[in-house]
Amino acid sequence: MSDSLRKEIDALKAVNILVLGDVMLDRYVIGNVERISPEAPVGVLQADEYQVRPGGAASVAAFAAALGANVSIAGVIGNDPDGVTLNNLCRDAGISTTLVVTDPDRITTRKERFIGRASGRHEHQMLRVDHECTTPINDAVEFRLLECLRVVPVDFDAVLIADYAKGVCSDSLLQAAISFATDRGIPLIVDPGKGRPLEIYRGATVIKPNRREASEAIGKPVCHIDEAQTAAKEIRLRCGAEHVVVTLDHDGCVIDGTGGTHHLSTEQRDVYDICGAGDMFLAMLGIGLANGQSVQTAAKLANHSAGLEVEHLGTSPITLEEVRESCRTGKPSSASKQIRVEQLPDLLSTYRSAARRIVFTNGCFDLLHIGHVSYLQEAATLGDVLVVAINSDDGVRGHKGLGRPIVDEHSRAAMLCSLECVDHVVVFEEDTPRHLLEMIRPDVLVKGGTTEDIVGRRFVEGYGGRVVRTKTVGHVSTSSTIERISMSEASQNQKKVGYGD
Repeated sequence: MSDSLRKEIDALKAVNILVLGDVMLDRYVIGNVERISPEAPVGVLQADEYQVRPGGAASVAAFAAALGANVSIAGVIGNDPDGVTLNNLCRDAGISTTLVVTDPDRITTRKERFIGRASGRHEHQMLRVDHECTTPINDAVEFRLLECLRVVPVDFDAVLIADYAKGVCSDSLLQAAISFATDRGIPLIVDPGKGRPLEIYRGATVIKPNRREASEAIGKPVCHIDEAQTAAKEIRLRCGAEHVVVTLDHDGCVIDGTGGTHHLSTEQRDVYDICGAGDMFLAMLGIGLANGQSVQTAAKLANHSAGLEVEHLGTSPITLEEVRESCRTGKPSSASKQIRVEQLPDLLSTYRSAARRIVFTNGCFDLLHIGHVSYLQEAATLGDVLVVAINSDDGVRGHKGLGRPIVDEHSRAAMLCSLECVDHVVVFEEDTPRHLLEMIRPDVLVKGGTTEDIVGRRFVEGYGGRVVRTKTVGHVSTSSTIERISMSEASQNQKKVGYGD
């Protein structure tokens, strides 16, 4: 990445963003599939885990908030439990929901995905069930949203429209939003709805169709860069937008505007999980334009951020600091290696869908030494992705006594993240990693050579996993290192006492 773009990301300031569109609740039901139903030739999902996340326009808002923007969301939910859950998720993410309208005649859009673990390990989506109302919002609800735009108390720096063709983005509301942005001289960026005529977004600063949407708009395939450039130009001329940005997944994006047509390539990533990439692109593009960047500069940053999201943990939001670090080094930030326990399901789904073998190990890792590094390097060779779980500070004290740990959990995690052989680090609170093992179901469980009993051996071998004990490196251990340090300090103190006498 060029020095000029690094300066652009470093200069980004917190901005006020309005996200308008179809808000949704994403729900995941995850479990094992170990038998076929006697009622029909289908697998039986033994559910053991449930997740909920903001979806649709709410996902865009969550990404923008994680990137440091002050975000308000305008949309419609039903008077139902899903609406309450979605509102709570948004508020927990720091998103203002004062512009969200409740319509008792609609249901909150919910996309429910059923994820099964084949043979207890590999996760695959079995079925998606959509609960939604796609009819246009009624006049009363539309009026309330229009009033929200008229009397909105915040001075916004940009408006993002996430249209998923679920009935919220009516022609009147779209034109009101475009007029709202035009009157205030702020950019308005549209992610168009599937199957909707792009002419309804006339007057937008940027229209951002993806490859499929661009192809549908012009009635021709968009497979190659030159075809995307032609499509972008045709869409801009037809719709009257200032710019059109066609996102092309692994091919980056194409921009057409008054300055001509440009293609921005993207870096190849190790993991291709496109879920969330479009939302990330829209969020970062909006933040860049709200900061006064040119469309080309903002699109370069959005392109980079979307690529980083693809490599990140499924649809988990990434922070602006992670993007900054990635821009500076050309690599994902080591901070992105550290994950929370609740992020593990996304992590596993991403890697398992790419047929990657998961290696798991755990320990205190207090005073990282050559023995630790050697065994972690060996563990990494046993699969494709190495996940290291470390005991929390309280957990270490429970195992080692009040004098431990010497190094706090945040520093221990950071040091492990800096090792190239380690892919992810998670801190756990329990006495043993049994819960994590049940959640991860690793292909390979690894422990250092000094460990007498390997917790979880029977469980892992029970579903066909492999358990490996690594070689030892001499007599190196944290306890022996601490003992030598104590002996050295005692010797130094004795010398000082002798000299004083």
